[in-house]
Amino acid sequence: MQAMLAARPAMRKHSTPKTFVSMNAITATDVYCPLWRRLLALLYDLLAVLAIVMVVGYVCQRVTGGTAVSGDGHAHIAWWYQPLQALVVSAYFLASWLRGGQTLGMRPWRIRVSGANGQRITPTQAIIRLLVAALPMLLLALAPLVGARGAAWAVVIAWIAWFGVAAFDSRKRAVHDMLAGTELRRIA
Repeated sequence: MQAMLAARPAMRKHSTPKTFVSMNAITATDVYCPLWRRLLALLYDLLAVLAIVMVVGYVCQRVTGGTAVSGDGHAHIAWWYQPLQALVVSAYFLASWLRGGQTLGMRPWRIRVSGANGQRITPTQAIIRLLVAALPMLLLALAPLVGARGAAWAVVIAWIAWFGVAAFDSRKRAVHDMLAGTELRRIA
């Protein structure tokens, strides 16, 4: 019995470093969310955002008697309608990130937004993340100059650059994550 107890510490000293090193190697490479997983979660979130926009649009049309958006061959949109849509969509993302660190699209892909040390993000970080991520939407103002299609392509190209940075960053962060001090992590 004493021989087994005497041999046990020697085995532990020998085997622990190997296990510890392999655990660190797995954690270091797999903790950050890869770009493809982030983009698939974003695609899921796009479906949620479309549903939110449709519900808000329906409610606005019902409340205003169909005058929020009307058209006689040319669309007339009430001045408050688009800011309201932006506010509701922004609230969806902010509430999701602050409540549990996950949007509906992040849940099936098992990823969570967190601070640099894995802690919950602060309201300031969430707002910065939201504003910087939405910044390419300002390119839609180019529509009178380059047309709607050109402005839409400008937004798409800007978002490719925004998210493309994550392919080269060691922590897989997009531009809005870098500026907000956040990152996406895979969860078990």
